[in-house]
Amino acid sequence: MSKPITFHEAWTGEADCRNCALRQSVLFAGLQEKDFETIHEPIEQSSLKPGTTLYQTNDQGEFMFTVRSGALKLVQYLPDGSQRIVRIVRATDVLGLEALLGEGYQHDAIALQPTELCRFPTRTVQQLAQDNPSLHRELMARWQHALNEADAWLTELSTGSARQRVARLLLRLVRDRESSECQLFSREDMGAMLGITTETASRTIAGFKRESLIVESRPNNFLLDIANLRRIAED
Repeated sequence: MSKPITFHEAWTGEADCRNCALRQSVLFAGLQEKDFETIHEPIEQSSLKPGTTLYQTNDQGEFMFTVRSGALKLVQYLPDGSQRIVRIVRATDVLGLEALLGEGYQHDAIALQPTELCRFPTRTVQQLAQDNPSLHRELMARWQHALNEADAWLTELSTGSARQRVARLLLRLVRDRESSECQLFSREDMGAMLGITTETASRTIAGFKRESLIVESRPNNFLLDIANLRRIAED
């Protein structure tokens, strides 16, 4: 019987940042050759299966993360034990910015889909940011993006009818993409994202299917009727 691989062991070692296909859209896009020479600790890569926890609320923030592919949910737990998904992070997004302030992580980060990540020590980013103004600006831009996303989840996805909330979520999932195809999450997760019950999320998705607002192209992947979903979202 083979020995199980621990989560710590799953981080596979030094990543090839110079030749990364996502380099121009991730945090380290502005690094120069001399900057790579200052990274004494490896940037590591790993893959997560759906349901795997990357970190938990109040864990010590020793690392930051860039999503290469897939998606994770950021979860906060309410006093009654219920959960609320406060944001989804996807390819090129950065997680763990709060670690730069020496704070613990503010959410549970859990993979929703098969997800690939890069992990880098917070102190390495702090060191580079002191000497590289472009990296510092990029950090501030990422922080502002996270704030904008949090505002959008609060204003767009927590108000209006269930049909409006689901339509807005679907539209956000394909925003800035060439295709109208998206992969749906579990109805329980959708309910936790939108502040509605699992049953309401299920009924709303079933209704959208009957109206051909979403058409299954392959298992759990749907093509969206963008125009009519936008009409519902803005109604």
